[in-house]
Amino acid sequence: MRLAHLRPDELTAEQQQLYDTINQGPRRVALPGLVSPVGIVDDEGRLQGPFNAMLFHPVVGTALQEFGRVLRFAGQLPPRAREIAILIVATSERSDFEWAAHAAIGAHLGLTAEEISALARADVVDFDDDIEQIVARATRALVESGDLDDETYRASEAALGAAGLLELSTLVGFYRALALQMRMFRVPGPPGPWMS
Repeated sequence: MRLAHLRPDELTAEQQQLYDTINQGPRRVALPGLVSPVGIVDDEGRLQGPFNAMLFHPVVGTALQEFGRVLRFAGQLPPRAREIAILIVATSERSDFEWAAHAAIGAHLGLTAEEISALARADVVDFDDDIEQIVARATRALVESGDLDDETYRASEAALGAAGLLELSTLVGFYRALALQMRMFRVPGPPGPWMS
């Protein structure tokens, strides 16, 4: 890791406020019973994944974590569809930590092992749910070309509405930004399935 991995006893008052917001917020209690290979904090209480980097610029970090909180916990996309989109982004970015965290969440929400494996291979998955299907199709187009062709746009707008399309495109951009930051700062995570 290129940044110091800050322990709670090393934080300034501003950093501590952000730390508490991340560690005591909805991420901690959103999915009771979730089993994940990664957590919000490690055994020493240090923030994991993208969160440690946020401490180095608490003003930006606070805005980022709030943005992520809104996308994960106050958006209109169904939870499984949201996780499908995040996993497509994680695969496209080869983001190990992002994959580990969200594959566990996706499984907890009922994505099958076969669906998760197919997403890791960047295969097209036929989801039974129409919203999940269009979210996967649109997300794949966004990570592959950065745009939606007219047909995909019309189908996505019909299924998600303008608000849903705004949320989806924002979600894709947000998780791509987190993947970029984690890559740049060499944030460790369990090796993604593309490493095997």
